[in-house]
Amino acid sequence: MSPKDLDLADDTGFLLAYASGVLARMTNARLATLGLRVRHYSVLSLVCDREGASQREIAEILGLDPSPVVALVDALEDDGLVQRLPHPADRRTRLVTPTPEGRAVREQARADVAATREEFLTPLPHAERDQLLDILRRLVFTDPGESRPSDKEDLDA
Repeated sequence: MSPKDLDLADDTGFLLAYASGVLARMTNARLATLGLRVRHYSVLSLVCDREGASQREIAEILGLDPSPVVALVDALEDDGLVQRLPHPADRRTRLVTPTPEGRAVREQARADVAATREEFLTPLPHAERDQLLDILRRLVFTDPGESRPSDKEDLDA
């Protein structure tokens, strides 16, 4: 039996999780040549964009528990892609920064991630791909307490 034959085919949470799993597996397969997985790439990309983030900040931004972030940073550090530097004002905090090799690997990985995304989204016309990304951004980046448009407002538009 296929998931499309189940009641779950109408469940938004299931569909988002299933699509995420498929995309993660595809991306992990492509990133394997660089010794990365999706979560490693996410951490590496974040510290390249926001150099000097603490592990706590990384966990917060990526929506992860702090303990897996420690293991992810350990692996990236072992591979020479990031380094931990002392925080200038807090001796207990280490700031994670990319190494030059980490920046180069991130650029290669970024191309692999983009290629995988294109492959995954092949069934959708480009306009729908843009629409999907817009919808996902609104769902992810809208604070749950923030006012959302009601169905009535959508109908009036």
